[in-house]
Amino acid sequence: MIRRLLVIGAVAIASLGALAVPSSAAQTPTLTNIRTGAHEYYDRVVLDFSGAAPDRTVSYVPQIVQDGSGEPIPMPGNAFLQLGMNPAAAHDDNGNPTYTGPRLFTTPALTNVKAIALAGDFEGHLTIGISMDHKSLYSVSTLTNPTRVVIDIGH
Repeated sequence: MIRRLLVIGAVAIASLGALAVPSSAAQTPTLTNIRTGAHEYYDRVVLDFSGAAPDRTVSYVPQIVQDGSGEPIPMPGNAFLQLGMNPAAAHDDNGNPTYTGPRLFTTPALTNVKAIALAGDFEGHLTIGISMDHKSLYSVSTLTNPTRVVIDIGH
């Protein structure tokens, strides 16, 4: 009887320990690349992620600012779209960047989109700013295998 109780107790303790260890599915999605593409009626911005797609919010803002400091990021254009993602990061658990591209780059090959900025990467929140020549209709979608967040912005 005592042996049975010890086995049951050991199994219960092992189960609790297993619950405390985060699974790979619970890991924060990390940004690995930002790509753009020109299409006949719209410009496309693609954010490549490892892991699952993050939740996101998208809205027009008066200007793109650096998360934390609130300092404006100088970007060409007359309209600014901000994409906030959570949970998401552009670095791994050791602080090493998973996105090694530029924090700000212009997109001369596109019609409406003028520049893209990595505006924030802090405590599971990732912010991307997109500047445009003018406000336009846009759509945001998620694709899988591999995980991508796709922003299509009309000309």
